[in-house]
Amino acid sequence: MFDLSAHPRVFAVPPGTDFPKALVAGLRQRASGPPEALARVQLVINTRRMARRVRDLFDQGPPCLLPKLFLVTDLGESVDLAQIPPAIPALRRRLELTQLISKLLDQQPDLAARASLFDLSDSLAALIDEMQGEGVSPDTIRQLDVSDMSGHWARAQAFIGIADHFVDASDQAMDAQARQRRVVENLIDRWQEAPPQHPVILAGSTGSRGTTLMLMQAVARLPQGALILPGYDFDQPRAVWNRLDEALTSEDHPQYRFRKLMRELGLEHDQILPWTDEQSPSSARNRLVSLALRPAPITDAWMSEGPQLTELDQATRDLTLVEADSPRSEALAIALRLRQAAETGQTAALITPDRMLTRQVSAALDRWNILPDDSAGLPLQLSPPGRFLRHVAGLFARRLEGEALLTLLKHPLCHDGGERGAHLLHTRDLELDLRRNGPPFPDQNSLNASAIRTEAPEGWVSWVSAHFCDQQITGELPLSEWVDRLLSLSEAISAGHAGDQGTLWDKNAGQKALSVLTNLRDEAHHGGPMTAHNFADLLGALLAGEEVRDRDAPHPHIMIWGTLEARVQGADLLILGGLNEGSWPEAPAPDPWLNRQMRDRAGLLLPERRIGLSAHDFQQAIGAPEVWLTRAIRSDDAETVPSRWLNRLTNLLQGLPDQGGQTALADMRARGRTYLNWAKTLEQAPRIEAAHRPSPRPPVIARPRRLSVTEIKRLIRDPYAIYAKHVLRLKPLDSLVQAPDALLRGIVIHEILEHFVKDSVLDTALLTRENFLKRAHDMLEAHVAWPTARKLWLARLERIADDFLSAEVNRRGDGGPVAFEAAMKLVLEPLDFTIVGRADRVDCNSRGALRIVDYKTGAPPTESQQAKFDKQLLIEAAMAEQGAIQGIDPNDVAEAIFIGMGGSYKEVAAPLAKEPTDKVLAELKELISAYLEPDQGFSSRRMLHKDTDIGDYDHLARFGEWDRTAETLPEDLT
Repeated sequence: MFDLSAHPRVFAVPPGTDFPKALVAGLRQRASGPPEALARVQLVINTRRMARRVRDLFDQGPPCLLPKLFLVTDLGESVDLAQIPPAIPALRRRLELTQLISKLLDQQPDLAARASLFDLSDSLAALIDEMQGEGVSPDTIRQLDVSDMSGHWARAQAFIGIADHFVDASDQAMDAQARQRRVVENLIDRWQEAPPQHPVILAGSTGSRGTTLMLMQAVARLPQGALILPGYDFDQPRAVWNRLDEALTSEDHPQYRFRKLMRELGLEHDQILPWTDEQSPSSARNRLVSLALRPAPITDAWMSEGPQLTELDQATRDLTLVEADSPRSEALAIALRLRQAAETGQTAALITPDRMLTRQVSAALDRWNILPDDSAGLPLQLSPPGRFLRHVAGLFARRLEGEALLTLLKHPLCHDGGERGAHLLHTRDLELDLRRNGPPFPDQNSLNASAIRTEAPEGWVSWVSAHFCDQQITGELPLSEWVDRLLSLSEAISAGHAGDQGTLWDKNAGQKALSVLTNLRDEAHHGGPMTAHNFADLLGALLAGEEVRDRDAPHPHIMIWGTLEARVQGADLLILGGLNEGSWPEAPAPDPWLNRQMRDRAGLLLPERRIGLSAHDFQQAIGAPEVWLTRAIRSDDAETVPSRWLNRLTNLLQGLPDQGGQTALADMRARGRTYLNWAKTLEQAPRIEAAHRPSPRPPVIARPRRLSVTEIKRLIRDPYAIYAKHVLRLKPLDSLVQAPDALLRGIVIHEILEHFVKDSVLDTALLTRENFLKRAHDMLEAHVAWPTARKLWLARLERIADDFLSAEVNRRGDGGPVAFEAAMKLVLEPLDFTIVGRADRVDCNSRGALRIVDYKTGAPPTESQQAKFDKQLLIEAAMAEQGAIQGIDPNDVAEAIFIGMGGSYKEVAAPLAKEPTDKVLAELKELISAYLEPDQGFSSRRMLHKDTDIGDYDHLARFGEWDRTAETLPEDLT
């Protein structure tokens, strides 16, 4: 197939060329002899995706005998290399590292936080893989000069010392990278003894890893061996190639890996020949991009080579630049172009590492029923089985909360074995009951009580109690037991109370999840004991590392690719999306072990390697026939930085006005603005007039005839809330996530004060700090399920206990309590309107007059506020004098006070002298009478204390579309 050559044989295809198609075309051209000529070729491919594409291209004809296809990672499966034992599973190595690091942290807790256990093990595993792949021994790492970073290095050495055992492992315990290197070394030794005489071609690799680079050198030196490089820059001058020798300054260049290969093979850049005679889609664009991506130290070449660039209009004719205001606008513009491609029959692909952008584009395409073929699929942890398993694992780690219980009960995989509809009905009833009655942490007793209230079947309630309650485990268990518990509990929850088989493992995602758990169970004996939290973290990490493809048939011509898939595919239109720094290229991950200089001296890969590979992907993709370059100018209310490659390209064009660079750039942006304008039009919604400030006037017969004392304040300040509650009969839905809020604190403090004062009625000697705090402690333990809140609220009571007790003793000197939580009811005649209430406490002083006490855990209202708005105590005093307190005859009220039990003790008396009870009662009747008139509307937010006050029914009144300056719009209702 190949003529004899005095130097290693290396071919390449230029950027923008469909590499698999060019590879197949070149093979057919060179094997034009007898039919068996192509069958003698041993073709080594670097990825399974490329192997599938090459086979598909051969299948398209004309008919021929296929070459022998191999993957680089499958070379060890041949018969003569099969004596090398299989690699240790990566999961086993990860578990072993986790155990060793855990023991090290137990011995030296100051090395790192235990929360970083899995991150450290993953990072150390990656370092070990890299050392094995690059052939770097632990001794090389230990001998590095670290005199200027001894403190950090001493901590890092403690962890890196763990790597000795794994890097120097025997043949029976090799990692995948170590085994691959051993396979390549054995293969090279065999080739040196008996070089194969048939063609051996290694295609598609850039040699970015040490083992692959070693294999490429060996193949290139075979008698009929050859390399075929993707995306080789034939336009780059010799001087630039010669400046790419230094890794620290050139690793991020797209052609650096090829220069390293040439150096190892002793080749010059012009000794790498084109694989086929076919030209790239746009040679002019390749020249432009080649100059734009010059290494940073020699970008002065723009000044000398820039004026020599020609045909800029041809280079940018099929380039479109989209600079959107937001990621959403970017996604919509991309979706519009993909829809256009679907309508015209173009093959189009979005290439981006930004998964958020791909989800937004997929969502936008869904409005036209276009399902793109997403090569990445969905992370397993976000699939229904993945979420379900993580929720079930959470039952082991945390005390059961109402939110966690209902999250699982509503999951589509829960109780799907049978009677799913009845299960959802019972779940709905349980949710409403939990919202209304609690408790925040459901248990078997509370679920049984709820079942009585909701009339839920006993079998279903028993199933919920058995599989959801009391699952928390505080100690450590062996990993194998955790897996078994997870499997059994997940299957039982999926099956339901009828005992039918669930569908947890039925679909593609379920099968993948089951495979993950099966592998984990097989390797569990290497994991040792761990806590429930650690097991949940491990499970989440394992599920996050897997992806699952949707089985729905996608559109045949609309694709979404990652940068890896883009290397082996071809399309008429390529959209390079998310071209911002931090997205493409991604920021290098922090390395807790070695800095850049240490990595360079040790022979390890630099952090810029990934940037260099991304740069090569960019240079490959931008050479396609038609290309879109897109980015969002702002994201999350912050301005973004354009990708370094896009920045270089636009700056270079901007600096070439004489060759038409500025015009070409303006045309690129103009084409992008067309689609951005279309996207903006697509987003435009018909204008809806803002709502008026409501003031409904329902029929008099529908208006409330009964209000509580505390609702009078609401009637004054926000009448619309009274209308919504009593006329429309709407009640706010209680929060599912219960918290130690102000309402609960008020209820508990009232209970504490009522019981404490009631106990001391007969024996004032009990009015002591110790008794008060003991009562508070007992009541908080009984009613508050949150330890932190209990301690905080008890501390507040301790702070004000002395002031409260001193004031209470003084009150007892002038009478004492005669009623607690006293019910009150007064009918206003002739209005036929009832006022009801409940006084926290009623005292009788030494002169026989009444004292009304109301406890406040917030700030008590001032006398001025009571006179105008907060008339609770004034109305209660007026009702008491009218005999409205059950069990107490009409009597004068000498005093009515608010007792503030917030951050400090405070007493605020009602202004009975300024607001006599007769006046209060007359004003109350006048207020009620006004709202019983047909022409009186219930205005929203009539006189709230502050504009920032939030009402339960503000959304119903569409507050926000109007403000307090707006006039009300009365509306007669029938």
